[in-house]
Amino acid sequence: MYANLSLTGVDGPGSSNIDGLDAGTSQFGRVLLYLQTLSADQMIWSYENDPGTREIQRNIWNADDPIILGMFGRSHVTIAFANNFLRETTDAKLTERNVSANTKAEIANYRAEARLLRAMSYYYMMDLFGQANFATEEDAINAQPQAYDRKQLFDFVEAELIAIESDLKDPMQNEHGRADKGVSWMILAKMYLNAEVYIGEAKYTESLEACKKIIAGGYALATEYSHNFMADNDVNSANSEIIFPLISDGTYTQNYGPTTVMINGEVGSIEENGAALGVGAGGWGGALRVRKQFAELFNDGIYSNDTRNTLISGTRSIEITDISDKDQGYVIEKYSNAKSTGSFGVDQTFVDTDFPLFRLADVYLMYVEAQLRGASGASETDGINYINSLRTRANNPQNNLSFSDLSLDFILDERSRELHWEAHRRQDLIRYGKFTGGSYNWAWKGNGTNGIALPAHMDLYPIPSASIASNPNLTQNAGY
Repeated sequence: MYANLSLTGVDGPGSSNIDGLDAGTSQFGRVLLYLQTLSADQMIWSYENDPGTREIQRNIWNADDPIILGMFGRSHVTIAFANNFLRETTDAKLTERNVSANTKAEIANYRAEARLLRAMSYYYMMDLFGQANFATEEDAINAQPQAYDRKQLFDFVEAELIAIESDLKDPMQNEHGRADKGVSWMILAKMYLNAEVYIGEAKYTESLEACKKIIAGGYALATEYSHNFMADNDVNSANSEIIFPLISDGTYTQNYGPTTVMINGEVGSIEENGAALGVGAGGWGGALRVRKQFAELFNDGIYSNDTRNTLISGTRSIEITDISDKDQGYVIEKYSNAKSTGSFGVDQTFVDTDFPLFRLADVYLMYVEAQLRGASGASETDGINYINSLRTRANNPQNNLSFSDLSLDFILDERSRELHWEAHRRQDLIRYGKFTGGSYNWAWKGNGTNGIALPAHMDLYPIPSASIASNPNLTQNAGY
């Protein structure tokens, strides 16, 4: 189950254990990054002949897009692995196999983690597709699954995470890369924050309460922002901030996952800055750049020395009028295969840098957003301290804001400055009513150079045609 979040197959980075999906369009973290970030206002991918990327970043996708199928398929494989693990570790089966009492106690933790990873997969299905094939360990293997809608998925994930809490290890008490109570609370906090989108009900107080649990769990901000995105983020100060990573290791988990893609892709076509990032000097030759609207979030002079501002402009234009022209648009150096100690990861292509799927900075921002949206039980003192702590760490001189300075629009912009390229942006824009429609347009939104309005049905991705063909209980989302 954990391997399925990092690897695509067991025969090296080019292998895939899912028929019909290749390694490049089905690695979990990579397709999540594409669907949540490449589809929005922060990132541009230069090589549009890569299957599915053109359609995702221009918002012209359809039900046959391989990246969409990759996300749907990869997540359901995690669910299938979890179900089978749970079938094989019942009390009856363990007793039949003469498993000791001590091992049974350990397996109780494992089972809770399996249920959590299954719930996380259903959470992403709910968010991205509003629908999923639904099966648990109670269903027979290869039985045709039911199709659950958003409300059914919301209710299941919520109930599961609450039910398993006592069997999960306490925050920061599990092995690196394995889930604990903090991960469970994080998924609940995000579900509740987006509940109006998912089920039409406001649950901001519940989101705030989940954030409080995480904050009380012993996590702490990394001493430097950059530590969260370096090759030793499993052992440097980021180890106290990252709540759940997707593991990346240049020797043992070679794959084309999000950090390998981003670090090689950050190398500019002009700059050839790969050596400083711990990959080949030329990297992937300008594969990734940022869109104008993201770069402009750092325009104000107070962000000139903000450590979250890793933009490189040089002689580049901020505009990208031709996506294939890799010399247009700013590049960025957020992630690296360098270590905080000065050395580099073991491989110059496949990086050692874990992907921070969930981290404490996000919790601070969710706390304040829930507070501004009317959650009860919040403290203005705590809320402003959380915001100022992020800006203090970022070396931003405006780190003494008062609560009256905060607004929802400020939080949305601050989420982009703090959490860019971490697979949150589409979800954030939808929650703010700015992903579809025309109230906020960005470069190449809807395939227009300066952006055009998107129809409301694109707040959900289509159910892949291949998935509907294999399970007629699924129905295509409206508009596709």
